[in-house]
Amino acid sequence: MRPGDQIVVGHRSNFTDLKPLSWVYFACTLDAAIWGAELAAGSNRERIYVVEPTGPIVDDPNLTDKKFPGNPTLSFRSRAPLRVIAEVVDWLGHPPEQLQQMRDNVSRLKEDGGHIID
Repeated sequence: MRPGDQIVVGHRSNFTDLKPLSWVYFACTLDAAIWGAELAAGSNRERIYVVEPTGPIVDDPNLTDKKFPGNPTLSFRSRAPLRVIAEVVDWLGHPPEQLQQMRDNVSRLKEDGGHIID
């Protein structure tokens, strides 16, 4: 994506094979964005974008209500597009052991029938 492009609703999630999403999701901390990039499905290069909401935003209930009360990851969602401002190109991922542990946790959730995306 390039500056000015928009991330819009109606695409499949990077994290589940469920129906296309009616929300776009974003985080305001680099660590949360890195986790999102690292855990996304597929084999394409991981990307993180600086975005600007174009409409109302709300807390992401997938994280704030279930995992991190108070929204410390500053994770949000919107039905309005997110405008791409820039790509973050200089970021470091989590250590391989920590990343594998998180992937294992996500796999367990899927096996147990847990839905990752509300």
